[in-house]
Amino acid sequence: GKLLGILEGHFANVRSLAVAEDGTLYSGSFDDGAVQVWRGENGRHEVHLRTLYGHTGGIRSFAIGSKGNVFSGSTDTTVRVWSGHDGTHLRTLAGHTACVLALATSRDKVYS
Repeated sequence: GKLLGILEGHFANVRSLAVAEDGTLYSGSFDDGAVQVWRGENGRHEVHLRTLYGHTGGIRSFAIGSKGNVFSGSTDTTVRVWSGHDGTHLRTLAGHTACVLALATSRDKVYS
């Protein structure tokens, strides 16, 4: 394939990605714990919208919910819920005893 572009913003290796129905791309890094958000235009994701902070460990998984919420799983053993519209942190889901390696959504539920 052809390289369409390079997204810069993380200070460590990117370990997870998710793309919303509207084309917004979410990426997470293993080391910096930040969620980077890009808007897609013309099949490319080159407009950086925002950086979401809150995890104290690296991001290992993402899922996009049916209402547009974004779920990020981390080595800090939490799942954070973000608004897909403006990046607002909505809540933190705790209870895991190890890092959250996988997330999936179905309708209004998230599974980890």
